[in-house]
Amino acid sequence: MEEATIDRAAMGRLAKALAFICGPDHPTTVALKAAAENGSEQDIKKARTLFLGLKQGDRRAALAMLAD
Repeated sequence: MEEATIDRAAMGRLAKALAFICGPDHPTTVALKAAAENGSEQDIKKARTLFLGLKQGDRRAALAMLAD
């Protein structure tokens, strides 16, 4: 199964949603911001790993905010 990719703009929006949900200093928020700004493969991998490590409710809430 192929993994879905998220473009840099979407990562930036996701970082803003997580800043609202988890706080601007949360490690996942910081990692998503860095990935959106730099776009380096290492930053993207770190942000994805941290995002998947969030509680399911936080992930769903952030993704729901993107859908609006």
